[in-house]
Amino acid sequence: MQRVTSYLPAGTPSSNPIGKVVLPHDLRHLRRKLLHLENGDMVMLDLKEPVLFASGDMLVLEDGELIEIVAADEKLFEIKAKDRLHLIELAWHLGNRHLGAQIEDERILILRDHVIRSMLEGLGATVSEVSEPFQPARGAYHSHGSHSHGHDHGHSHGHHHSHD
Repeated sequence: MQRVTSYLPAGTPSSNPIGKVVLPHDLRHLRRKLLHLENGDMVMLDLKEPVLFASGDMLVLEDGELIEIVAADEKLFEIKAKDRLHLIELAWHLGNRHLGAQIEDERILILRDHVIRSMLEGLGATVSEVSEPFQPARGAYHSHGSHSHGHDHGHSHGHHHSHD
């Protein structure tokens, strides 16, 4: 089985990939993993450090051939706002909840979550169901050691503090 130890970012001019691996966004943060290609072949990904892959990134096989990472279609909510300012406000509410969100000029995409949908509709957003690739802003990931999730900074989440 061939190994992959390096990759090329999307947009690198390159020869045609010989294969594809289709992954949803939560499986695109990879370091070591056995990947199943669309054609049934398998390759072993073995990188020095984890990479959050985007659609169009190319994995480089030991023999120099390429495999393209393709973002899988996912069940998402498409959020539309009344205007730009409203969209920014909605994005702020989502960011406050540490949700992965793909923020564009005219809309925001999030993974479907019915509680969040109710909240957004309460804020005046139009929410519809779509199925398309999801590439949330990289800032939504807290796996880079820069952000402690200790609950010592005042905001309890209302679960385990009911000892009065």
